[in-house]
Amino acid sequence: MIRIGNIRVPLDFDFSALDKFCTEKLGISREKLRSVRLAKKSVDARKKSNVHFIISLEIEASGEKYLQRTLKNAVFAEKISYKVNTVPTGDSRPVIVGFGPAGMFAAVVLAMAGARPVVLERGADVDTRVRTVEEFRITGRLNTECNIQFGEGGAGTFSDGKLNTGIKDKRIGWIMERLVEFGAPDEILYMAKPHIGTDRLRDVVKNLREYVISLGGEVRFGARFCGFETKDGCISSVSYERNGCVHTIESADVILSSGHSARDVFELLYNKNISLSQKNFAVGVRIEHQRQAIDRAMYGDFAGHPALKAADYKLAVHLPNGRTLYTFCMCPGGEVVAASSEEKRLAVNGMSRFARDAANSNSALLVNVDVSDYGSDHPLAGMYFQRDLEEKAYIAGGSDYSAPVITVGEFLGVTGGSSVTPSYLPGVKKADPSEYLPDFVCESLKAGIPEMGRKIKGFDDPGAVLTGVESRSSSPVRINRGADMQSTALKGLYPCGEGAGYAGGIVSAAADGMKCAEAVIDRMKGASI
Repeated sequence: MIRIGNIRVPLDFDFSALDKFCTEKLGISREKLRSVRLAKKSVDARKKSNVHFIISLEIEASGEKYLQRTLKNAVFAEKISYKVNTVPTGDSRPVIVGFGPAGMFAAVVLAMAGARPVVLERGADVDTRVRTVEEFRITGRLNTECNIQFGEGGAGTFSDGKLNTGIKDKRIGWIMERLVEFGAPDEILYMAKPHIGTDRLRDVVKNLREYVISLGGEVRFGARFCGFETKDGCISSVSYERNGCVHTIESADVILSSGHSARDVFELLYNKNISLSQKNFAVGVRIEHQRQAIDRAMYGDFAGHPALKAADYKLAVHLPNGRTLYTFCMCPGGEVVAASSEEKRLAVNGMSRFARDAANSNSALLVNVDVSDYGSDHPLAGMYFQRDLEEKAYIAGGSDYSAPVITVGEFLGVTGGSSVTPSYLPGVKKADPSEYLPDFVCESLKAGIPEMGRKIKGFDDPGAVLTGVESRSSSPVRINRGADMQSTALKGLYPCGEGAGYAGGIVSAAADGMKCAEAVIDRMKGASI
């Protein structure tokens, strides 16, 4: 199979006639062409007068060596291959704490291996979770065990289902294929910036759960991890609380993929002398513009073309104060959502559905926070730093889970601009970010937003809305592990995913979950010899 990249095609290109394109434009005869597949598709909008697609094709044909030499930008490509080794059935079943992307794919791999994993998820199944999250949006009544952070699918279930990642890993293609198998749109296999959408992701996670169960696995909802026991320096059992009762499961292998918001887990590990370390992260606000304004800024006169979806962007500016202001988790045609998980602490995130057709587009607008900013060498100092900001944001918003908002114009002291209606529910209250963010963050926002406005016309629109506080972009804590994927302090404990400090998004977390599952399989196979 050969892959041909950097092919420019117009927006009205007929993607249903790729075989015809190969014969007419690339000069491959129909007799030699066995198959052609769209491997990658991205929008090139660098010149607003000539917005087009850049595509890559994967072709199977006779005489591929000759074609690779003669066709421009052609290289040999391998088909995706991933093999799961089986393990002997035993009494000890691996336990997975958390059913976000890392926990889900760890469970899939272990179930495929015949290990019959048991998953403990503190939150509810996704259907119950959707109703609970919607109730919070309407009433402001928070369920601390089931919310945007906790429950089936993890925090990613209420985001945008963005699957772009900066890591290079052989597992990524396999993850994408499994997501499509379980209900994701086919386009994630070739879009340069793939996403599933919150609405479609819900069915995907349910199908993943049913697959794990069909292979002998088990998923226990409403099961909050609350402790563990050890024997001879190895983990021997885990405890969880469910319906007011504490239960214990004996296990020699525990994958800890509880997410970056399970702060009680961090405290439990600290008290149990599990090795933890501080980690840099970032904080800020979400900036919200009219979707059509961002589309015009990115696509020019091509905005609204039926072949183009809502425009996205990615920006970063390095500031004189030594900080970096950057956009993160951009949600085209989406909304700002309530991401709190603790009483009297407020956090926000962004979410888009598959269509990305809401009135506004939003993105996190973050400033880097170094461990030196924590003011303490305590391993959990970053977590306490987050909590302090969220408590201040809760008060600034009126102490009822309304979010503090301000327009860019009010924040920068300028007038004019379009009118952007905040999308956050259950409500908003006008408040300056200085009420809940450190001075260095506010200074960076004030210096950086105009710089970003020079890169994208209208980004610094005085009518754009800033909503706070965006504090859960990544974990401020790392659970230290070795090359064997196990905790440096306790054998049999596998810190995993974004919450443990080893991933940064759905795909990288899923890949890390697979790595931890592979390590468990290797140990189980070795123990059976």
